[in-house]
Amino acid sequence: MNTSTTTPRILIVDDDADIRSLLADYLGAQGWVISTAQDGTSMQQVLDTTPIDLIVLDLTLPGSDGLTLCRDLRAHSTLPVIMLTARSAPLDRILGLEMGADDYLCKPFEPRELLVRIRNVLRRNHSGTNEIAAATKWQFADWTLDENTRQLQSSAGLLVVLSGGEFRLLKALLERPNRPLNRDQLLTLTQGRETDPLDRSIDLHISRLRQKLGDDARQPLLIKTLRNEGYLLAANVKRGNA
Repeated sequence: MNTSTTTPRILIVDDDADIRSLLADYLGAQGWVISTAQDGTSMQQVLDTTPIDLIVLDLTLPGSDGLTLCRDLRAHSTLPVIMLTARSAPLDRILGLEMGADDYLCKPFEPRELLVRIRNVLRRNHSGTNEIAAATKWQFADWTLDENTRQLQSSAGLLVVLSGGEFRLLKALLERPNRPLNRDQLLTLTQGRETDPLDRSIDLHISRLRQKLGDDARQPLLIKTLRNEGYLLAANVKRGNA
């Protein structure tokens, strides 16, 4: 569950006891409240009883793996997730983003880098909650995006939950309709960091948004791909308060 407290509450899910202990000590030294879990079952037990602001989720877990847990969580929650993946498996990073992870980090990693990633994700998430009072809604094509719930609703009443990354990307496009935006611009707008030549997170989020919006990936009409320019939201956009 999410919380509005000022002290971040982080849940570390990893079946390696040494990693859990190391990260709990390091992140706890930042003044954060740390919970740990070794698998999906214990993760759910923590979520059922403890307010959590962000999950650090290992990909390889006994029972349900991190991809499955992230997908199941994303079906009903926008709780931020940072996925830990193996350096030797780039496909795992892609799948993690497809399942709705907000960011990923390859093992082995420096705890300091994880700290920075967590702060960035929490900052983005917190900046979004500060806008809830305005309860802004965006209307475009056949859809309405509610910034409060981070849900899309079609004119027929279909509700679609977005991951944090999908929400930030769609909002960036809605704020700049009918304007080409390249990957570097979108990565800066949505994640606040420079692009990596191998980073395909924007492409993956675009693909997921198209799927959720019913936009044909082969001939997209709403989120268009412009050769050598990037992506463009081809729609009239109206913004107002709920």
